[in-house]
Amino acid sequence: MPSMVLLAEYVSINGTDLSDYCRKAELTTKVEEKDVTTYGSAGWKELRGGLKSGELALEFLQDVSASALDSIMWPLLGTVVTFEVRTDQAVVGTSNPKYTGSVLINGWNPIQGSVGDEAKTSVSYPTSGAVSRATA
Repeated sequence: MPSMVLLAEYVSINGTDLSDYCRKAELTTKVEEKDVTTYGSAGWKELRGGLKSGELALEFLQDVSASALDSIMWPLLGTVVTFEVRTDQAVVGTSNPKYTGSVLINGWNPIQGSVGDEAKTSVSYPTSGAVSRATA
């Protein structure tokens, strides 16, 4: 049975490699269900795909040092920027496709956690426009 373990995901936001800060990345895509059932459907529901959308969820280990994560992400608040994610930091290929598109940076959590916790921040950004998959 084929399987894989994620050991070195690649995460880039606005052209900046943030892999060293990121410990979880999830890209989800979906299509709206549109009900086109008619009396001719013989009692069975018929569906067609509507608008597509996606979401990029990330968990970072926070760093507020000069030129670090917080200073990279804070200025992006409210903007639409590009992203790229891959299952591995190795070169893009048939066994390591890249997923690219744009996301709306609709929030940033500069401080998150409790006493004794690692300084981390979790964010989730909606895609804006098409998400593409490429192997070259």
